[in-house]
Amino acid sequence: MLLAWLLIAPAAGGLLAWAAAPFGKAWARWISLAAMLADLAVGILLWVGAGAPVHIGPQGGWLMQLHLLWIPSLGISFHLALDGLSLLMVLLTAVLGVASVLISWRSVDERVGFFHFNLLWSIAGALGVFLALDLFLFFFFWELMLVPMYFLIAIWGHEDRVYASIKFFIFTQASGLLMLVSILALVFVHHGATGIYTFDYFRLLGTPMSWWTSIWLMLGFFVAFAVKLPAFPFHVWLPDAHTEAPTAGSVILAGVLLKTGAYGLIRFVGPLFPDAAHWFSFIAMLIGAIGIVYGAFLAFAQTDFKRLVAYSSISHLGFVMLGVFAFNAIALQGAEMQMVAHGISTGALFMLVGVLQERLHTRDMRDMGGLWQAVPRIGAITLFFALASLGLPGLGNFVGEFLVLLGSWRANLALTVVGSCGFVVSVIYSLAIMKRVFFGSRAVSGSVAVMADMGIRELTIMAPLIVILVLLGFYPQPLFDIVQPWIAGFF
Repeated sequence: MLLAWLLIAPAAGGLLAWAAAPFGKAWARWISLAAMLADLAVGILLWVGAGAPVHIGPQGGWLMQLHLLWIPSLGISFHLALDGLSLLMVLLTAVLGVASVLISWRSVDERVGFFHFNLLWSIAGALGVFLALDLFLFFFFWELMLVPMYFLIAIWGHEDRVYASIKFFIFTQASGLLMLVSILALVFVHHGATGIYTFDYFRLLGTPMSWWTSIWLMLGFFVAFAVKLPAFPFHVWLPDAHTEAPTAGSVILAGVLLKTGAYGLIRFVGPLFPDAAHWFSFIAMLIGAIGIVYGAFLAFAQTDFKRLVAYSSISHLGFVMLGVFAFNAIALQGAEMQMVAHGISTGALFMLVGVLQERLHTRDMRDMGGLWQAVPRIGAITLFFALASLGLPGLGNFVGEFLVLLGSWRANLALTVVGSCGFVVSVIYSLAIMKRVFFGSRAVSGSVAVMADMGIRELTIMAPLIVILVLLGFYPQPLFDIVQPWIAGFF
């Protein structure tokens, strides 16, 4: 029942927060915080209790499962399962869920109940994606997490929020439809070979099919997940969605929803279509390498702080694509580390952008400069996460990117060299953040001497994220240990 609780807590918390808002905005906030803290507590409990895997199927060791009949005539069940990979994503989601509630404590003052309802239901949908092992249920949660995010952007976003929300919805829905067609086709192909209708992940593994059928079905899944990652050239929805979303929406979008695309590539594309995925691996690695360099250069060209961080996500998640399709254990461990470290560091940078925007009422770095003297705590914490973003040794991002490059070197030397160029450009744009925002002279006339520095609430949010990145940088072994049974089954 712990797996069900991971979904029930945010879903019920969102409904209660919406219902309680008329009695006071504080009720909605505290209920949402309690729901996410409850999920975090369950996630930590699952981590501490993760012992010998219970092998409930192929693809490595599984720690826990919940399997209930839903529509047996069609082979559809309510099947949730947890392994090391999904446990990491659950913990990342819970940590960023708590942070997103806290960071929006004062910045969201309109329709507070409905805001927290959408925030928590988007989180619940993402958790369902990480746990579902029935493909029909997986698609249900995939769609569930998108609609609340659409409302978060459309209602509480910034100037061009309507345009950004519609663009986000069209891209994600179109790719989701493509994935649905691929899922149904896979089910029918399996039925043709076995005479059984099923959406169960374990039963669909190893489905006999022709070469071209496997190629087309694999591409259907790949494109859906590449759009969500997002990978070049499917990334065009991301900068607008990030730029216009409220701070909490950007945190969940970057830290959690983008990871569902990476998770889908790892969980479904390779295991369901191994031969087709290996055949496609060079093209996928090429897409990843281009995304690393392309995203980094576009990030450096931005003057909007939030848009810079959005483009940096394209670059950093290109490492995930590169690592997944290198098809070796080292690169895959690096991809998993990068997913976690990127979620923490980029989520923190979006929160810092929100903190500055609340105080300066702008995201344009041309209107900033010389802020270190006025807000040294904001400056120091931004410096930490900027260094994490550029891959400073001793922080989790470096471990992830280094392992990806080390593993991909074995798969394709030329693409690894191209991808490593992203390190150089990330140094340039990360240090440019500090120069444009915190050093030099004030770009716009007016004193910032009265500008408030970070308070207790904001420091409380940032401190655990800093600790996590340092621990991942100096002692990543617990993360590797928890995913090792799954990696062993993957190969």
